[in-house]
Amino acid sequence: MRIHSSSVRIQSRPWCRSVLLPALALTIFGVAQASAQFNGPPTVSNPELNRPTQLTTDQAILYPTTGEQVLTPGDLLTVHVFGEPEYSPIVRISSSGTALLPLIGEIKLVGLTISHAEELIQTALESARMYNQPQVTIQVTEGPNAVVTVIGEAHGVVPVTSPRRLLDILSSAGGLPGTASHVVTISRPGVTDPIVVDLGSDPLHSALGNVPVFAGDTIIVSRIGLIYVVGAFKVSGTIPLSAYSPLTLMQATALAGGTTPDGEMKNLRLIRTVGSQRTVAKLDINRVMLGKDPDPVLQPNDILFLPSNWLKGTLINGGVGVVLGAASIAISLIDR
Repeated sequence: MRIHSSSVRIQSRPWCRSVLLPALALTIFGVAQASAQFNGPPTVSNPELNRPTQLTTDQAILYPTTGEQVLTPGDLLTVHVFGEPEYSPIVRISSSGTALLPLIGEIKLVGLTISHAEELIQTALESARMYNQPQVTIQVTEGPNAVVTVIGEAHGVVPVTSPRRLLDILSSAGGLPGTASHVVTISRPGVTDPIVVDLGSDPLHSALGNVPVFAGDTIIVSRIGLIYVVGAFKVSGTIPLSAYSPLTLMQATALAGGTTPDGEMKNLRLIRTVGSQRTVAKLDINRVMLGKDPDPVLQPNDILFLPSNWLKGTLINGGVGVVLGAASIAISLIDR
């Protein structure tokens, strides 16, 4: 009855309805708007939501013509002369960069590729008149740099005595777990920029990214990442990404159970960190759902924030009495 009485009294005073209710609505919407503000670092609108990953495309870097291992102090070598089984010394390169070989004495090998070291030993044996045009081969059986290091979601140290393929190394390190990104970074001595390779999610694509790997390389396998869903979604929290299929805005909304009725569908915020800069893009879920706007592919650590309409939520949750009650109290104070 009190609600009915209040509504009658408001209708009997047009000036109350034209002044008090807009003021009350302004207050309510002002609170709702303030609660949706972002309090982090300064933000910039970013219309380019899906910038492609900068993969390495230079074939000279992906498939170098020379990728031989360079000999370093501590390497353990086995030297063979073809057709001469009695000459197969095992020597270690000293800290000074030299190795002591039978018949030719001390020879400096540090900093040479294996083929150059073979040529140098062959020339030394010929100069010593021990063999006529010997065919020398060197095998690195042990050494601090005769390995490929895998770090990140997959990790291990894989011995390498000759160039091997990326998938072989990853398999030797235990393979890629489900949390691993299929975009792999290779740090290579002598190459300024990291080598970024996309193994994809199908065997054909993986074969295209199966580049050669050399001793001394470090393979970095990053985590695929999470998507954070907050605000007027039925289920807030995190959604893990998959390396085998992209996750779009609509798919993430479905995994979050959809939106609540009080969600401001036109004011979704996609918060993304690009480098050291946090960017915010405003999206309209309704337009995306109807196909009027593209459905953006989400990236690791994206935050989906859907603000709530406080007044709409109050009405939906049966709080109309609260709003009318507040108006009744205000009117009663005016009548005094």
